Amino acid sequence: MRLASRVGLQGLTIGGLAEELQLSKSGLFAHFRSKSSLEVEVLEAATALFTEVVIRPALARPRGEPRIRALFERWLDWSRSAANEGGCIFVAAAAELDDTPGPARDTLVQSQKDWMDCIAQTARTAINEGHFRKDADVEQFASDLYGVMLACHHASRLMRDPKAEERARRSFESLLSLYRTPTA
Repeated sequence: MRLASRVGLQGLTIGGLAEELQLSKSGLFAHFRSKSSLEVEVLEAATALFTEVVIRPALARPRGEPRIRALFERWLDWSRSAANEGGCIFVAAAAELDDTPGPARDTLVQSQKDWMDCIAQTARTAINEGHFRKDADVEQFASDLYGVMLACHHASRLMRDPKAEERARRSFESLLSLYRTPTA
């Protein structure tokens, strides 16, 4: 996963991985069988790790806005983690695979749909807890929050903007203020 974060999924090869891990190419080939299988397994491992370090701990927080805040904070931490030394693997893979049909793209699309559904469901609980307006569009909230994080990634990784995270935090607070109930 770390290698794919640095070189991209398309730059990831069984030979390159064998060299990185100092293992035999034939041994890795016997495990993965194809580049496509390697890409899918890397994405599945990244999704499992994201679930473990971002989603599960955040879902342990109190329902509603505290849980949304935890998702946001852990997502920021994810982008800075050692597993993503070359940048978020999902952002990089999305740029690589958006027009490339196949199992890796299908795996990525499903993981991102699941993530958006998780954000939307967390926003639904914020409505149920009285933190968000009853008429809040939770899918729009998920899309807007995702946009904040993509902008943060772009500003931080590509533009090297030292204020990227600060700007993301302000955008997040603005987004929350649009969805909050007046009494929350």
